[in-house]
Amino acid sequence: MTLLTHDLYCRHLLVRAQRWYAANVRARAAEPLPFIEESPAENAGPAALGAWLTEGAVRLAQTLREAGPDEEMWTWGEARRTGFWARRAVHETLVHRADAAAATERGFTADPWVAADPWVAADAVAEWLEMLSSPQARTHRPQLAELRGPGRSIHLHATDEVADLNGEWVIEFGEDGFTWRRDHAKATVALRGPMADVLRVFYRRLPADSDRVEVLGDARLLDF
Repeated sequence: MTLLTHDLYCRHLLVRAQRWYAANVRARAAEPLPFIEESPAENAGPAALGAWLTEGAVRLAQTLREAGPDEEMWTWGEARRTGFWARRAVHETLVHRADAAAATERGFTADPWVAADPWVAADAVAEWLEMLSSPQARTHRPQLAELRGPGRSIHLHATDEVADLNGEWVIEFGEDGFTWRRDHAKATVALRGPMADVLRVFYRRLPADSDRVEVLGDARLLDF
């Protein structure tokens, strides 16, 4: 797969997700709607494809604004409100923007057009930890049960403007799974770097041996 093809593939997946989010929010769905299979016209040129991508994002933004954050509906998280999907869409877009930046060899943190706000990146890490530790995730992703092993821990540590506890987490493994908290503490392995790069390593968009981050301790646990 060429870099450009990978970029378009990521964007295609993102817009399909955005249109599905919008449909669920519009319906105030009590359970998940079937995934939308809508795609751009076959052999669509760059202009038509760009318009289709933009339309999906605009449609979702308008739907979320009209709904507001507090309408009750189905989500796969603890918060059963429309605001869940606004937060999810921001972070989904952020991570796929990192994919697009990598695929087109644009700097995710240096290029002002794609740079990640560190506070948004920090919330993306927090959201992912919340979802992974939720009862729903453990039901639908039984492999999460493998994330255990007493006496081991991971410390995620941002080094930029979110370097207080908003940008630090400790993930601890126990007999029955893992727990997490915002804290600064010694751990089996620590991952340090700018928040956007910590996020990319956490989401496996950047290798942990990148010179953009620092790994202290047992790197094998971070990979696990």
